[in-house]
Amino acid sequence: MQLSAAPYEERLTAPRSWWLISFLVGVSMALVLLPFGTLPMLGGLAGGTAVAAVAASSYGSVRIRVVGDSLIAGEAKIPVAALGEAEVLDAEETRAWRTHKADPRAFMLLRAYIPTALRVEVTDPEDPTPYLYLSTREPERLAEALRAAKSE
Repeated sequence: MQLSAAPYEERLTAPRSWWLISFLVGVSMALVLLPFGTLPMLGGLAGGTAVAAVAASSYGSVRIRVVGDSLIAGEAKIPVAALGEAEVLDAEETRAWRTHKADPRAFMLLRAYIPTALRVEVTDPEDPTPYLYLSTREPERLAEALRAAKSE
């Protein structure tokens, strides 16, 4: 398999504030278990923090990659030959495309904490998906990687 001229990889990590929230979930569990003693309280702190941190980490572990002639977005793998134009969306357009402009048939790799996105048309006539909506912190770079992979 040949790698693309402009390889692209991005992990859509959760924002730092989510890690603070994970700790606060642990504190909440500790307070709930406080009447049962010190050991259950400490267990609640550790357990609640760990469970919330695992949830934040797994939600933020999704990746977008352009490898060879494929776009891999989360668990979806799409050949770039089946993709049309890529439209870079600023914060306002990103919000519009994930709300009132959204098509329920679209593939949405949506992370609300990422303010920008890329909208890519699907040109495969046998695919009912009209477009891909990909939350990304670097939409211009992803669009360029897709163009480079298409031209190979």
